Amino acid sequence: MAGVQGRVALVTGAGSESGIGFACAKLLQAAGARVAITSTTGRIFDRQKELGGSCHAATADLTRPEQVAALVAEVEAEVGPIDIVVNNAGMVQTGHDLPGTPLRETSDEAWNFGLAISLTSAFNVTRAVLPGMRARRYGRIVQMSSVTGPVVGIAGSSTYAAAKAGMLGMTRALAIEEGGHGITANCIGPGWIQTGSSSEDEITAGRYTPVGRPGTPEEIGHVAVFLASEEASYLTGQMIVVDGGNTIQEYKVAL
Repeated sequence: MAGVQGRVALVTGAGSESGIGFACAKLLQAAGARVAITSTTGRIFDRQKELGGSCHAATADLTRPEQVAALVAEVEAEVGPIDIVVNNAGMVQTGHDLPGTPLRETSDEAWNFGLAISLTSAFNVTRAVLPGMRARRYGRIVQMSSVTGPVVGIAGSSTYAAAKAGMLGMTRALAIEEGGHGITANCIGPGWIQTGSSSEDEITAGRYTPVGRPGTPEEIGHVAVFLASEEASYLTGQMIVVDGGNTIQEYKVAL
């Protein structure tokens, strides 16, 4: 199986040592990909040290197209043409507090910022890598969506839900537009995944899934590696839900 061997993969939002992005980067590298990682802060260089010298790291604000263009140019110069993108950046950003609020109380600033970090960032990165992928007639775009928005809702999460649902809609259109150019685009919909930023309530909710626990970042990462592989060539425009079966059950806590 060719998998991702020798392919160049860019993983965004990989700054947290306990996060999904870093787990995806580690597993892609272990599977033979040449990996580049990015986040908004210098902690990305700590992750680079953990992955070793063959990993390339850079900081960038992915909501700014000019920084995305510079990032893509840097990765392609230092590592090679980008074959795989895992758009994981979003949900939270270091240095910015984004509390959940009802829609009626959501400010313009909070709405715009939430969409920017979770949706516009993925748009900017995807748009930047598409010309090269089209020219080489190969590409794997993996978007980190969520069950929140496309499948379920949570009070106070309207901005996040809108961004993640928008990511799925964008991915479906992208799959249609680029399918004839050897490019696939898919989403992953994580459920309750235990990371360093998980609250106690989120961890408790994970215990009421059919599996009986929250998921791990690595369990998301393995799905990302498959979607990034050459073998996933006939899978496009889809969202794979990875939630321990949580969204298939009606009763969660009552029983």
